[in-house]
Amino acid sequence: MTAQTEQDLTLLRDALGPLRDREQVAERLLESSLKHSFDPETELDWEAPVEEGKWFWPPELVSLYDTPMWRRMSEEQRMDLARHEATSLASLGIWFEIILMQLLVRHIYDKSVTSKHVRYALTEIADECRHSMMFARMIEKGGAPAYPVPRIYHNLARVLKTVSTTPGSFAATLLGEEILDWMQRLTFPDERVQTLVRGVTRIHVVEEARHVRYAREELRRQMVTAPRWEQEFTRLSCGEAARVFSVCFVNPRVYENVGLDRREAVAQVRASGHRREVMQSGARRLTDFLDDIGVLRGPGRRLWKSSGLLA
Repeated sequence: MTAQTEQDLTLLRDALGPLRDREQVAERLLESSLKHSFDPETELDWEAPVEEGKWFWPPELVSLYDTPMWRRMSEEQRMDLARHEATSLASLGIWFEIILMQLLVRHIYDKSVTSKHVRYALTEIADECRHSMMFARMIEKGGAPAYPVPRIYHNLARVLKTVSTTPGSFAATLLGEEILDWMQRLTFPDERVQTLVRGVTRIHVVEEARHVRYAREELRRQMVTAPRWEQEFTRLSCGEAARVFSVCFVNPRVYENVGLDRREAVAQVRASGHRREVMQSGARRLTDFLDDIGVLRGPGRRLWKSSGLLA
């Protein structure tokens, strides 16, 4: 019996109860991947025309919804803003997934290449490759420009993913996946939304459910077994990642590109009670989990509060 197997068979517990065996979790996720994986290139009809009168994103999830500026906008301008915001979110998703793929490769670098845990990580990397290409095609289909994150945060991410601890990597993974997942679960059954966008979000929701399970199980394990300094650093880096995520969630250039005053739009979004509730609702399942396993403590919790994602 290897040392790794012995460690995995040791009963570990956290506030949520006993941790599951790492190999058993990976085996179930691999079985699910075989049954419920998609090739977006063939699964979606990329040649179908854009549907007139349909949204690219549910209006209630658009950043300016129910603000004074929103009430002054025409329906056409509202739908155009939704189209640009959908593109902005797809661009953000690609950025996060490229970071995630690098973090996963780092995670498995020193682990047994024959383990199911590593095999599932490689399966997830393959999923994320397809997702990034799918989002890129959706951006092209929508006709709005791609919206890269500001250069300062693009470069800050280089630092974060270089110094990130293993639990920090999985905490950041969940941050990038769970809030968008919550929004996409509202999007794919919404018949007001473009069929292609609904198809993209459906695929992403189904496959991301496995990614979230993998990250949650591993983060729980890491927060139990990591040394104290690593746990504390994870709390700080996770809080900073939440702050960056909230800033980058919608690129402010979307407002200029639909003919709105950028400063006024940003100010109204920040003052919007509806928007605050949307973002906190999207993050609530994640923040409850992180709180339960001891991630939301000390200065890191204050960073989460400053991000607007934690009430």
